[in-house]
Amino acid sequence: MPQRKQGFTLYELLVTLALLAVLVGMAVPAFGMYIAKGRQAVEINALFHAVHRARKASIMRRKVVSICPTRNGLQCGSITDWSTGWLLFENTDADSPPRVDDGEPVLASHLVDDAVAIEANRRGFTLRATVKRATNGTLVVCDRTGRAAPRALVVSYTGRPRMARERPNGTPYVCPEYVN
Repeated sequence: MPQRKQGFTLYELLVTLALLAVLVGMAVPAFGMYIAKGRQAVEINALFHAVHRARKASIMRRKVVSICPTRNGLQCGSITDWSTGWLLFENTDADSPPRVDDGEPVLASHLVDDAVAIEANRRGFTLRATVKRATNGTLVVCDRTGRAAPRALVVSYTGRPRMARERPNGTPYVCPEYVN
């Protein structure tokens, strides 16, 4: 009786590789969506915690604390595009829009991932201990590839942030044209 050799035939190997290619082709787009959602979540969480930190710092220090967009990591920009980064600082002179002046300590700074765009309806958010209300507004966080739906961080007059997928009227948030 002849002895049978172990191994795969060329036909079996090609069928297996074809099935593997189909499975990988289906998995890659879904994996890209998870990566995009993860990057978006990182930036939303960073902003969420920055607002909480600013609120806490304003109460503990009994000072005005501001968060503003920055292009260079040193000074606030006079823009509503937060896509490059933001600064959190003690705004001792309470200027509006916020600006980092000499002697004002920077409490935190953050550089935003290049794959994420952040657009706000404010040039800065100011949180005050007890005297006046905080600056309210909305920051819309978008994935530049369009794989993840836009999400918003809404800051109330009391300085409390919350996450939202839709506007109060029920329409979804939209990313600016340059994002996709």
